[in-house]
Amino acid sequence: MPAPNQPDDGTRQLLRWGGSMVGAGVLAGVLLVTVLGGYTPTGATTNTGWFALIAALMCIPFGGMLLTVGVAKWLRNRRIARGR
Repeated sequence: MPAPNQPDDGTRQLLRWGGSMVGAGVLAGVLLVTVLGGYTPTGATTNTGWFALIAALMCIPFGGMLLTVGVAKWLRNRRIARGR
């Protein structure tokens, strides 16, 4: 919970959604390798493997970006709160 004197600036949402997206991408990658037939240098070996590969390649970078912005905002808010 944010402190009563600090407005909600979206930091928790960035951290929550960024972590969720990275987690979904990692889960898709793990499922691709273990359950969905794996991959070769030319791509996945099954149709569902392709869907998992596409999900992993979309979720991990975008979720990582959200998570990075959320951590930066959290550190900034922490620094501002210490300065008060």
